[in-house]
Amino acid sequence: MVFDQIPKTIGFIYGLVLIFVLAYLWYSGRWRQKLGWLFLVISAALGFLIFAPVVPWQFQQLVLRDVQGLGGPLIVGVIGLTIVLLLTLVFGRFFCGYACPVGAVQEIAYHTPVPKTSSRSKNAFMAVRALVFVVFLIMAFFLSVSLLADFGIRDFFYLTLTTGSFVFFMVVLLSMTWYRPFCRLICPYGALLSFAAWKCLFRLQRTDACIECKKCERACPTDEAKRDDGKAECYLCGRCIDACPTPGALVYQRRNAEGKK
Repeated sequence: MVFDQIPKTIGFIYGLVLIFVLAYLWYSGRWRQKLGWLFLVISAALGFLIFAPVVPWQFQQLVLRDVQGLGGPLIVGVIGLTIVLLLTLVFGRFFCGYACPVGAVQEIAYHTPVPKTSSRSKNAFMAVRALVFVVFLIMAFFLSVSLLADFGIRDFFYLTLTTGSFVFFMVVLLSMTWYRPFCRLICPYGALLSFAAWKCLFRLQRTDACIECKKCERACPTDEAKRDDGKAECYLCGRCIDACPTPGALVYQRRNAEGKK
């Protein structure tokens, strides 16, 4: 179903613009969950229509030095992925949360009304992904093997019936009950973006209006809603804000600006 004749740069530009749009909406207080659904559907559709902006795959092709798979010169890929990394360092993981089709299909699936599996093992998740990242680098640099191809990301969005596409389809089914398993355990580019988000300039923070009811903590699917959490695994899904009973207690603002509303 993917239209290869349409430039993949369209999807990448969409992803970059979306980061700024989302940051503005969150910072100005104009964010609404309906808008989130709209962006998720658009991003997922772009994955199936033009296979972009599937940045995890592009990152892998860059590491493999596969110009054809990357869809452009290596230097262009380096610049593009570096821009996303820098924007994450400023605004947080909006790209992972809403622009990446891989994340979008998992987020949509998680909204399915089925029992959820809650996990508070954030550090364990990150440790597993770090290990997978090392394996990914070894496979790419020394064996020239594509880890993400084994997970069927490309085949899934191309609607190709292969063992790989079935594997990722099972990941999507798992994400109905378990929040973003691929993003949190496998994605090699997400591992890099989590470090950037840990030090991001703007993030969700509690203000002095917080009554410490901890409803946001119970609502957060990645255990990143505690006051002192680093937000490395915050995908800005907004569930904490929806659960908060006190207006202005949770705001998207400059880091360490506690107490301001």
